[in-house]
Amino acid sequence: MSELIKVGMADYKVGCNPSSLISYGLGSCVGIALYDTVTKIGGLAHIMLPDSTQARSAENPAKFANTALPLMLDEMINLGAAKKRVLAKIAGGAQMFTFANATDVMRVGERNTEAVRMLLKKMDIKIIADDTGGNYGRTVVLHLDTGIYLIKTIAKGEKEL
Repeated sequence: MSELIKVGMADYKVGCNPSSLISYGLGSCVGIALYDTVTKIGGLAHIMLPDSTQARSAENPAKFANTALPLMLDEMINLGAAKKRVLAKIAGGAQMFTFANATDVMRVGERNTEAVRMLLKKMDIKIIADDTGGNYGRTVVLHLDTGIYLIKTIAKGEKEL
């Protein structure tokens, strides 16, 4: 029986076939799906900010790309995934609002996406698909039986990565 595992904002979860992982309402946040194609073990993180070292409070490691991804990968490996087989798919990182005098600090979606890309490269995990940017929200589902990363939007419909 397939279980639908909900991943909240500033959260991550791991699971295995036949479960699916879902996260609702990605705006400037980024949803990072990691997946081992052989064991069908995967993880989904819904990160809000790029870097815990620049935050006043870093109590929740799942909130930040630099802390959530290593923890999630470790949990996947503990379940039986092999790092050398893990692939990534990412979505989100939208610019939900525009401001007349926008500074770099207000470009949260773009900064999140950039941080995730750099961190995955540093972790030697290949990004094989992405659906980032734009100005619209997304809901994402990682199907652990197939590795399909389903992106659902109101304005743009659905697509599979």
